[in-house]
Amino acid sequence: MEGIKMKSNTSTKLFAALSYITWIGWIISFIFRDKDDEVVKFHLNQALALKLLNLVIGAVYKIAGSLIITRLCGLAAIAVFVCMVIGIIRAINLSTEKIPLVGDLSLIK
Repeated sequence: MEGIKMKSNTSTKLFAALSYITWIGWIISFIFRDKDDEVVKFHLNQALALKLLNLVIGAVYKIAGSLIITRLCGLAAIAVFVCMVIGIIRAINLSTEKIPLVGDLSLIK
């Protein structure tokens, strides 16, 4: 019985952490995860919110003509990256503590 539980924790850790690493990793985690696994679902939500936030920052960066706005976008992108690293660490630890920038945002029901 212990081996089955460990396999479940391993796949949970894998899919939860993979969701933060590129869009392809997020899609793989979304498709192949255990649909009843609340930890993976939580991290999929957090990762998706961070990825969308990163897209918005990128769009503002491309549109902005001002040096100040482009630097602020750079700092915001660094903050999103740090939050993704925090998310990966929490996913590996099977924690469902919310990530600072996205908090209670839930996009996947």
